[in-house]
Amino acid sequence: MAINAFPTDTEGEPKLVREKCKEYGVKAALSEVWAKGGAGGEELAKEVLKLCEGDSTMEFVYNEEESVKEKITAIAEKVYGASGVDYTPKANKEIKNLEAIGLGNLPICMAKNQYSLTDDAKKLGRPTDFRITVRDVTASAGAGFLVALTGDIMKMPGLPKVPSAEKIDVDANGVISGLF
Repeated sequence: MAINAFPTDTEGEPKLVREKCKEYGVKAALSEVWAKGGAGGEELAKEVLKLCEGDSTMEFVYNEEESVKEKITAIAEKVYGASGVDYTPKANKEIKNLEAIGLGNLPICMAKNQYSLTDDAKKLGRPTDFRITVRDVTASAGAGFLVALTGDIMKMPGLPKVPSAEKIDVDANGVISGLF
């Protein structure tokens, strides 16, 4: 488990995550790349290298031969704790098209908001008794998976109307301004 740390985290937050990981027998490493660049990723990189030396297996939470909707439902219910999945007409149309052209067998990548396991940015953490809405499904055929887009999530790369880069400047003394 990579603990994505930020300067605004309290000392107790990553400590609590490490303790919970240990209870479940999961190795955890701190990643402070956001604040410290490459040096902040050394602990995580060392842990990844250790894990690469051992045997490894990966299992999907769904049967790979299931339909696209069955795979999405398995992820939503088994991983996120949703009580079900709803599909917009656009998502239904795209799923039908993707399956018709032979891409329905690809694995699923769920794109949801970063605040919780739902498609609603106002619900934090791991809420219960919610349904997730898939608004579109796209193919990342080169990468070998389908992306189920939920809520207002934006696929990367995505830029706001005024990209942040337009606010960056370097003055005559070489001082950079406009960075986050």
